[in-house]
Amino acid sequence: MREIDERDFVRDSGLDEECGVFGIYDFDGNDVASTIYYGLFALQHRGQESAGIAVSNTNADQARVTSRKGMGLVNEVFSREDLDKLHGNIGVGHTRYSTAGASTPENIQPLVLNYAKGTLAMAHNGNLVNANDLRRELSQIGAIFQTTIDSESIAYLIARERLKTHSVEDAVSLASKKIKGAYSLVIMSPRKLIGMRDPYGFKPLVLGKRDNAYILASETCALDTLGAEFIRDVEPGEIVTITKDGIKSDKSNQIPKDKQAHCIFEYIYFARLDSVIDGISVNAARLHAGRCLAKDYPVDADLVVGVPESGNAAAMGYSRESGIPYGIAFQKNSYVGRTFIKPGQSSRESSVQVKLNAISDVVKGKRIVMIDDSIVRGTTSGRIVKMLRDAGATEVHVRISSPPFLWPCYFGIDVPARNQLIAYHHSVDEICKLIGADSLGYLAVNRLPEMVKGLPICNGCFTGKYPMEPPKEDIRGEFEE
Repeated sequence: MREIDERDFVRDSGLDEECGVFGIYDFDGNDVASTIYYGLFALQHRGQESAGIAVSNTNADQARVTSRKGMGLVNEVFSREDLDKLHGNIGVGHTRYSTAGASTPENIQPLVLNYAKGTLAMAHNGNLVNANDLRRELSQIGAIFQTTIDSESIAYLIARERLKTHSVEDAVSLASKKIKGAYSLVIMSPRKLIGMRDPYGFKPLVLGKRDNAYILASETCALDTLGAEFIRDVEPGEIVTITKDGIKSDKSNQIPKDKQAHCIFEYIYFARLDSVIDGISVNAARLHAGRCLAKDYPVDADLVVGVPESGNAAAMGYSRESGIPYGIAFQKNSYVGRTFIKPGQSSRESSVQVKLNAISDVVKGKRIVMIDDSIVRGTTSGRIVKMLRDAGATEVHVRISSPPFLWPCYFGIDVPARNQLIAYHHSVDEICKLIGADSLGYLAVNRLPEMVKGLPICNGCFTGKYPMEPPKEDIRGEFEE
């Protein structure tokens, strides 16, 4: 078994999710901080940069929001003592990776905002395309921003609208008319929990229940971790308000289903394999992608392997369709976080040498089909191919369970500027030579709807056809040139 050196492999795909959100309202009055902690732990794959929890006691005469936030993994940010100090039966939590806004402590969510009508705590997944316009507009009427993230503009809009409305949910509804882009939000006032999803449904949000507590979360895997019952997905354009009187739904923002645009990369890569999003099993979607690759790009080979973790299910699908045995060619160190989820190339390089091993006994003397979720800049794929050859593979045929990246994403994924995308400059044959593969095949764009059983999707990063007008100025911070 050959260990990968830091110089051999740098995971430079640049495919990072912005964050995971979680909220809970326990009607029995139990403290919820520990439950939020475990919910965030289940959503850790969506962001490993920072984490935060904010809670309130709905039964107090004067409800007060308390919070704890910090840089790092969930289990690094919170100790048992921290959780014991967070008293409240309603709360929200957040795990973050920065796609817009710097990686600094002031940008950690949930945002907690004190204003004339009380306090709001808010966790946001996604990016707004009109973030800069909103920030300028709000600044001109006196808003003083403490962060560099677009989520703060949403919080200010809600607070401003709340001054003119009878309830926080009405304020949220009015604010939603002014924000454009991708957002799944979990918002807590001292006595209400609100979930909101953008009309296009870019980012997932689910509703669940455990005992006498209602839960909002980015993925169903968080519900499963807690032993909670899945009730349903929050619908695109829906606002769900949970109070002591029950659940209320506002669907005034909804658009026709064929106009929706669910992020296809939730199914290709981001979401956890055991999650079900908008009725589609993530595992089944990836298996189908692998089957499609086997049909479209067959090859004589001895073994099909996946690049952990997101390539494994697609590799299994390829194996089942082709009849070529499936094998495990890489040993992953489970105690190392996703290398590429950590912003900054130096931190990627510092942790990659302990992340994976190539298993020589598995690949030596064999013709290998290697399945990965994407090729962005190309450096990573070339190093993995070389690694397999160094471990004894006689041929390496690369299959990618997504189409070539040709355009950036403005909705919460840090797909880089076009001049950094290898497929923008090179043909498939050229990329194949550059990464040192014997053959290369990408999933066809017209196969994407099959993966998700016709669910309307956003595939703008592959086609340049976005569901809404992209911003004229870039909103994605360090990820654009």
